[in-house]
Amino acid sequence: MNFQYYDLGYLEKGQVVEVTLSAQANVKLMDSSNFNNYKNGRRHHYYGGRATVSPTRIPVPSNGKWYVTIDLGGYSGRLNVSVKVLPGLLKPIKTISASPMPDSLFLGNTAFGVSAKQYDVFISHASEDKDEVARPLAASLRSKGLSVWFDEFELRIGDSLRRKIDQGLANSNFGVIVISRDFIQKGWTNYELDGLITKSLSGEQQLLPIWHNITKQEVINYSPSLADKLARNTAINTIDEISSEIAELILSHKGE
Repeated sequence: MNFQYYDLGYLEKGQVVEVTLSAQANVKLMDSSNFNNYKNGRRHHYYGGRATVSPTRIPVPSNGKWYVTIDLGGYSGRLNVSVKVLPGLLKPIKTISASPMPDSLFLGNTAFGVSAKQYDVFISHASEDKDEVARPLAASLRSKGLSVWFDEFELRIGDSLRRKIDQGLANSNFGVIVISRDFIQKGWTNYELDGLITKSLSGEQQLLPIWHNITKQEVINYSPSLADKLARNTAINTIDEISSEIAELILSHKGE
């Protein structure tokens, strides 16, 4: 199917996407994951629908990276389009599913209610993975407006390491685990992982695994249940891509 699309970049909740059309068309506002599914003919969620008036306006439901697509629903014809983003606030519109949500967001379609906690995300990692993965990931998530528990952000001289970790675990909605060969050999990381898994099983927290310099078989040997969770891999995904997907997932839940 032919379609036009516009990369709107990072938008904040409450901004309004205004689309001016020369004829009726389907207008869909989508985050990155759903836009990729749409491009590839897969199941996707979107905001908007058939635009019978012009201009049509769609409020942004949550902070994150957004795209808007325009198509004629399989019909041929010429269509002139202009798109701009307005600062105004509108009431959120209902999400529309072209099909069930895709399973590309880490742990699939599990519903997860975000409570009011001090941190959006806790990052568990081995010190050997700090420079290459954990630090740039933490900085990127913070730049997207998320509150992040990361040891360099939180620990001060004289702090009790165990107590600070316990506080971070107890007060975070999501737990990112950077799983590597160094991670599985460390005592502190296993302590953190035990806490994250306990909170995940109780429904208090959602795990977001990242594999780094490790094979699936090594993860299976370490923890079969952890290997079964859909993860991102630094051998395939860049830190920026992983950060953007984590931010979209967290912000979408905060907007519910």
